[in-house]
Amino acid sequence: MDTPLRTPPRTPLSAEQIARFAAIVGERHAVVAPAEQAPYLAEPRGLYHGVTPVVLRPGSTDEVAAILRLADALGVAVVPQGGNTGLVGGQIPFAGEILISLKRLDRIREIDPASNTMTCEAGVVLQAAQEAAAAADRLFPLSLGAEGSCTIGGNLSTNAGGTAALAYGVARDLVLGLEVVLADGRVWHGLNKLKKDNTGYELKHLFLGSEGTLGIITAAVLKLFPAPRAVETAVVGLASPAAALALLGLAQERAGGRLTSFELMARICLDFALRHGIGLRDPLAATHPWYVLIELSSGAPEGLRDLIEETLTLGLERGLVDDAVMAESLDQRAAFWRLREFISDAQKHEGGSIKHDVSVPVAAVPDFIAAASAAAGAVVPGCRPVPFGHLGDGNIHFNVSQPVGADTAAFLARWDEVAAAVFAEVLARGGSISAEHGIGVMKRDVLPDVKDPVAMALMHSLKAVLDPRGILNPGKVV
Repeated sequence: MDTPLRTPPRTPLSAEQIARFAAIVGERHAVVAPAEQAPYLAEPRGLYHGVTPVVLRPGSTDEVAAILRLADALGVAVVPQGGNTGLVGGQIPFAGEILISLKRLDRIREIDPASNTMTCEAGVVLQAAQEAAAAADRLFPLSLGAEGSCTIGGNLSTNAGGTAALAYGVARDLVLGLEVVLADGRVWHGLNKLKKDNTGYELKHLFLGSEGTLGIITAAVLKLFPAPRAVETAVVGLASPAAALALLGLAQERAGGRLTSFELMARICLDFALRHGIGLRDPLAATHPWYVLIELSSGAPEGLRDLIEETLTLGLERGLVDDAVMAESLDQRAAFWRLREFISDAQKHEGGSIKHDVSVPVAAVPDFIAAASAAAGAVVPGCRPVPFGHLGDGNIHFNVSQPVGADTAAFLARWDEVAAAVFAEVLARGGSISAEHGIGVMKRDVLPDVKDPVAMALMHSLKAVLDPRGILNPGKVV
């Protein structure tokens, strides 16, 4: 956790070289003062801190290309960054690389309702993309807790998932075309709206999820969907993850594609959120060991309320549901989601938190949560597992908070031990150690132990071909 570097720092840039890079973006967009650089050099949890001679803030794809042409000529490494919301250190320069912030690439170039597409630059904030789609009576379904600050480029480079992946897929499923600047400064103009294109290799998938190690995404054509005419949301109290899994199956049988979110939360998640959140309320009169936030959406204005009521009634009759409440207003629906989205922030107030973004087959989620909780407790007796996440696609955020009253630094020093115990339970069930947050530096050294060796060899080969000088986000992923 505290030693992200695998290779020694490169030769520091000279003042003349820094000036050449600064000239590309203009002096006011080349940040060299330490105080002004600080927001770019620490990730949200404070686990990683970086160093850079200059933060470059290009305002166009041409400027990004010019930066990489010069970097390639000089052998200077660069680290691309979007909204700086990543949690695995992938956006931080650790060895004095140039940091390229893409926030100024913030134009929505086009919305095409007839094609159901939107062309966005990499620095567009996710919430702004959602709002632009809504203004055109369309839906861009990617939704994350950090949507007010994360950017489209960062979402695509980490293949973000989110709360609507059950119905619409993850970030890579929402992309039709890309514009990418390669390591040598060439620009791949792959922005197309085609749903069918069999002219060779599907190159966009090389860059989606590659965390800026193969190229820098500067724009994307995104899929849009008809705006829903009805949305129904409910919070359900139940006894166990097994009951939640059975309710998921029932909801899928009844609602099909209208089931858009199915979020699982342990009671400790609500306890933390209610203890530290302002204006949050317990959704049900009595407490329950587990909760589900369920949401249905439909293009038809009628019938959805009856469908969710029938589904929950069947759940009650089958002993799956202990209690439930449906949102009676937009404000109540928003309150349900605020409670879910505040879970991560609430953990900060409970001391150290060792976080795991993992996935297992959906049917294995209940068994995994039980086994991982026991495994973490065996490593650190008294620790508090805080499992929650997207049950519909098997993505569980299995976070572990420190024991009450424990020393935070001593607890966090056990990160690798706890992670090894949790990952063992993930792998035993055919799961993945990274579901939607990426590899970055946090999981880079673990990856060769869990990835098929042929897959690792192919990844290294692709890196060598697309970035032969190793200047793109070095030390990350591979």
